[in-house]
Amino acid sequence: MKKGLAFAIRVLTIAPVMALVLLLALFFARRDVFGNTLNFALAVIFLVVFPILAYPLQPVIPRYKTRGREGQRSLAMLMAFLGYVLGLVCALLLPVSRYLLVIYMTYLLSALILIALNKVFGIKASGHACGVSGPIFSMVYFISPWILWGLLLLPAVYWASLKMGRHTGVELVIGTAIPTGALLISILIFVGRPF
Repeated sequence: MKKGLAFAIRVLTIAPVMALVLLLALFFARRDVFGNTLNFALAVIFLVVFPILAYPLQPVIPRYKTRGREGQRSLAMLMAFLGYVLGLVCALLLPVSRYLLVIYMTYLLSALILIALNKVFGIKASGHACGVSGPIFSMVYFISPWILWGLLLLPAVYWASLKMGRHTGVELVIGTAIPTGALLISILIFVGRPF
């Protein structure tokens, strides 16, 4: 029963689902972030569709198929990274707001930091915690500080990850911290001041 609940929590809070929550919240509360429907649709494609494609593709790509959960995790990171790079490139080529550039850059920096920690330093920082906390911090910045209440979702995510043996507490905390730093750096690059 508890494992089933933990699995459900992890599925409902995967990074692409949380990215969709962020994009929809911004679309309804801060439409100026996108400027037009095309930019919103592209953001959904690059931040939601690309990363989620890893799940149906993993069983059919030989290189990842035989590696089980680790193969799924590697492909998810690759597909997310690809979507984030393509999203930022499109945003740099199209007329978009600096706020949309902040979002793309935050996702790309978070992915780069996760990859560096995982591949270079052997630290398995939680991409799941990163994918949950990043949209919450972004909504706090773009919409309202009241959205900090969304961080109450993190204990459930932590519990589910610990219950399923996916991460240690330290890996979860590191994963939670990554998008905070990435968001601040992105704001400084494109907006020039954090607040």
